[in-house]
Amino acid sequence: MRKTLLIILCFFFPFVAVLIAEGPSISVLWAFLLQLLGHVPGVIYGIYRIVQD
Repeated sequence: MRKTLLIILCFFFPFVAVLIAEGPSISVLWAFLLQLLGHVPGVIYGIYRIVQD
């Protein structure tokens, strides 16, 4: 259930979803920068980081 909610959040704010899933890390910065380049790359990266085990 938690991953599902994070994936839904990822469609709106990918960097926040990665922050909640992993805590403060370089991955959050990458998600934020990719979202600045274009929303779709940020979403794809965010979903990738959330579903990765």
